[in-house]
Amino acid sequence: MVDVEFGRMSIKESKVEGKDGSSPVQPHWYEQYIQPCMAELVGSAFFIFMGCISVIENVDGTGRLQPALVHGLALGLTIAVLGNISGGHYNPAVSLGAWLVGGLNMVMVIPYWISQLCGGLIGAAFAKAVTADESYQNASGAAFTTITSDDCLARAVVSEVIMTMFLVMAVCMGAINERTKGPLAPFCIGFTVTVDILAGGAISGACMNPARAFGPALVANYWDYHWVYWVGPMVAGLLVGALIRFLLGDKKTRIFLK
Repeated sequence: MVDVEFGRMSIKESKVEGKDGSSPVQPHWYEQYIQPCMAELVGSAFFIFMGCISVIENVDGTGRLQPALVHGLALGLTIAVLGNISGGHYNPAVSLGAWLVGGLNMVMVIPYWISQLCGGLIGAAFAKAVTADESYQNASGAAFTTITSDDCLARAVVSEVIMTMFLVMAVCMGAINERTKGPLAPFCIGFTVTVDILAGGAISGACMNPARAFGPALVANYWDYHWVYWVGPMVAGLLVGALIRFLLGDKKTRIFLK
């Protein structure tokens, strides 16, 4: 079998044994390079479609509960279904963190980002296609509209950094780090998103994902304070990578104190 785990997709380790069990051989180039990107695109499209729909059709006064549950459950399910192909990132910040801790080969980082952004665009476009115009307009296409003035910027950026750190930590420690990973990682990651949205949705919208922000922003043409949803999550990916490499990672991952 191809050695791909939830959150981990390393080309160097992706080998299959020969039929005689004696010599490992490289898997087909499609399974190494193309299929993981396709899984990221498809998974991102499904996840972001469900997330956008949950915001656009949230007409019953449930507040953040409906989007929180839908985003969390959709993410957990897509990771469970497609995670063994690509690692189930669906988020450029997660891919950045996974690469920094050794869970993703460097040559796949940019293709993953492109796939995730394209998946976000597809998901957001389908969300627009299947929703009523009035609901879509009222929700600004599920783009992030929580930040309304410069006075909110500092709080929003810090909130995005901290919440995304929690999410990337759940992925890296729950699905990549040898000492702490477990079979329930997909749903732990999904529930992390649910908790983040319930806790910080009123501060920044709790995006935690540049792909989730980009798709709806492009389809709805809503770009107010859009940079926050890139800077916060990507900084978080860098911080988690450093935290695990220096302090929390297993012996294979840590740089010092081995």
